[in-house]
Amino acid sequence: MTCITFKEAATDGGTVNLEEYTASVTGYISKCIDDVTVSKTITTCPNQKPWMTAEVHMLLRTRDSAFRTVNPRKAAGPYNIPGCVLRECADQLADVLTDIFNISPSCTVVPTCFKTTTIVPVPKKPTVSCLNDYRPIALTSIIMKCFERLVKSHIKTQLLPSLDPLQFAYHSNRSTDDAISTTLHLALTHLDKKGTYVRMVFIDFSSSFNTIVPQHLIGKLSLLGLNTFLCNWILDLLTGRPQLVRIGSSTSNTTTLSTGAPKGSILSPLLFTLLTHDCAAIHKFADDTTVVGLINKDDESAYREEVQELVIWYKVNNLYLNVDKTKEMVVDFRRARQDHSPLAIKGSSVEIVKNAKFVGVHLAENLTWTMNTSSITKRAQQRLYFLRNLRKAHLPSPILTTFHRGTM
Repeated sequence: MTCITFKEAATDGGTVNLEEYTASVTGYISKCIDDVTVSKTITTCPNQKPWMTAEVHMLLRTRDSAFRTVNPRKAAGPYNIPGCVLRECADQLADVLTDIFNISPSCTVVPTCFKTTTIVPVPKKPTVSCLNDYRPIALTSIIMKCFERLVKSHIKTQLLPSLDPLQFAYHSNRSTDDAISTTLHLALTHLDKKGTYVRMVFIDFSSSFNTIVPQHLIGKLSLLGLNTFLCNWILDLLTGRPQLVRIGSSTSNTTTLSTGAPKGSILSPLLFTLLTHDCAAIHKFADDTTVVGLINKDDESAYREEVQELVIWYKVNNLYLNVDKTKEMVVDFRRARQDHSPLAIKGSSVEIVKNAKFVGVHLAENLTWTMNTSSITKRAQQRLYFLRNLRKAHLPSPILTTFHRGTM
């Protein structure tokens, strides 16, 4: 696909109308998907261009990788362009999409069709009794996801490796295992001392991505050293976003949003971690947040003060704590244990529990792995039971394999 025809049609007086340019390209791709029924693989051996340096080769590989790493099983998004089209037609689509990707940051404008989001409510549990029992899944443009992967890689190269050492998400060589081991090591090291105990509060946010204020986020990105063009591009990405809700074949009216970040996008989790980077005294994995209080001689004043300062920080940054879902766990190995008074957040007491879930792992107040192991074993037994029943029904191996990969 050549970009010249589309670009010329969208150019008026020497200025490219990015909205019209992008809409015509995506519309043409959608038409091809509907019309074309025969696929053919063509191998080409282009001559090496004189300007094809090693650096250009690397950039092209990065671009092509963004297309070819698209998961074809993911939902097609608002404009019904499936991921398999980008994977199989990467060579044909690369030129025109690269041109759009280059124009967009230079004029700090994200095409509206790339920002459009379709929300599909998915039940959180088998029996639904209220709207809060639904999880809103955001379906965004597959093409925009490719673009965001490139921007995400660029942003990460601009950040210091030492930024927010207690944030374990979206950093090289960090994972949930590091978050858990660091938290437990800190607690166990402190508990080796005489007359000590540990209090952990596991904080729950209400729609953390939806409450992001773009202008406030951009101010923090500027302080981190991201250039003005990139900051303004991100601001345009997060503002003026058309959004609609789809249930079955029915859709709602479109609403334009200028707050929050779509949870289904590639950039949103990284942007959230950058928003919270200056809250460095807590252990974080994306929006999973834990405060570890190291208590000596029953003096909890510093711990309680830190929690209250954290509550104020959340309010300033427009993040909302869900006190009902926020839990606290006390790890106290002393022989003469006393009752511990609960934390108070926004006038409500935080429930003290004997076990809590942190980044998918069950932590118990005695810091043993019994409960977590039992939970994993029980879940595996349930999945194997379903798998055995499917096998008894003589379902073919590919379906059994798909079920296994999707549930285990």
